Amino acid sequence: MMCPTLTTSFVALVASSYVAAALQTEPQPHRIPLKSRHVGQRTAFRKRAVDAIGVPLSDFFLGTDLQWFGNISVGTPPQDVSVVFDTGSSTLEFATTACTSCAQANKFDPAKSSTFVRGDRVATLRFATGIGVDPIVNRDSYVLTVRNATDAVGVGGVMAGNVSLFEIVDQTPAFNIDPFLGIQGLGSQAEGIFAALVQQGLPSLFSFYITPKVVGDAELLIGGIDHTKYQGEQLRCDLLYVDQTGDEDWEAQSSQVSVNGKTTALLSSSRAIIFDTGTSNMLLDTNLAEAVYALISPDIKPFPAEPGAYGLPCAKVKDLPAEIAFAFTAQDGTPFNLTIPSAELSVGPFADAPDTCQTLINAFDGINLLGGSLFKHYYSVWDVGRQRLGFAPNGGSGLSGSLFGGSTG
Repeated sequence: MMCPTLTTSFVALVASSYVAAALQTEPQPHRIPLKSRHVGQRTAFRKRAVDAIGVPLSDFFLGTDLQWFGNISVGTPPQDVSVVFDTGSSTLEFATTACTSCAQANKFDPAKSSTFVRGDRVATLRFATGIGVDPIVNRDSYVLTVRNATDAVGVGGVMAGNVSLFEIVDQTPAFNIDPFLGIQGLGSQAEGIFAALVQQGLPSLFSFYITPKVVGDAELLIGGIDHTKYQGEQLRCDLLYVDQTGDEDWEAQSSQVSVNGKTTALLSSSRAIIFDTGTSNMLLDTNLAEAVYALISPDIKPFPAEPGAYGLPCAKVKDLPAEIAFAFTAQDGTPFNLTIPSAELSVGPFADAPDTCQTLINAFDGINLLGGSLFKHYYSVWDVGRQRLGFAPNGGSGLSGSLFGGSTG
């Protein structure tokens, strides 16, 4: 099947609030590379189609791939602000020079922006998933204190004015290892800078090409789909789309989980799965996590020092079959699996028990969530306008053909 090199489709980049005024800067094409972490009234003007914006992503690697991040622009004149593009949240928050507890370098300086307007509301944000792959033992470990503000915000030289955001004015020490300044939420509804870009003519969708550090060239493409990132001799060219069923989170209904081709009555139940680019590994209800692990190896045990984490002797990881597949049904009725290969089972040894390797699933009751351990192997399309998610194995996934063929029994 022949595919065009680049298809522009519906797109939206999601931040945290409304956009009151869009600057009349004519948009220009731009790509945003991703880096990975191893956590007034708008003046009327004629709309035209806007070329997709690519954002290169860097990989935060700390023994394993943790999170991917790239740059946005904030202020007048613009200052680069590095952020995780997080589909598990919907607001924009980043560290500023007002945060004396923030250890990151090159913090945003509001005093250097002529368009920055500080608000008077202060709030506390607690995170359900944190930096890297460690479970959150204490919800007080990952806490940000933020103040509301507005400023000009842009991506790839396309700017919008008066975008609502939050400046981080205090943070707990757990955030200090982050090489980035904040989080740009990309929830399932168009808000903030993404809503502004759509108003300027950008299609309301975005696509992720997330890769392991050894592969590189990860990218967020806002307003388009790059078919070259997932087609190849062994790969079908078409994406499969599922309905997006979440309110703000990106969710889809999965009919079954299987491990090495086997399943159980519990794992065969239908459940909503959250897709979150801001989380490194996988979160499942405790009973589901333990049912999956039971089909992999009896040597996988809870790790007492970190409630919610599991591990097994590192010497037993090599060549242990641990292929985990989540079954879905596409909008056209095609059954397909999203598969996490065996190579993702271990996320590395525990710091205080180097002979024990942590496994990729953390138990977290009330949340069933797939993160970076899945996205490293699939090209994903997040269609805000049509409320759907699209997937195809990416060119470097080694999963050719595994997307198609339905569920296993």
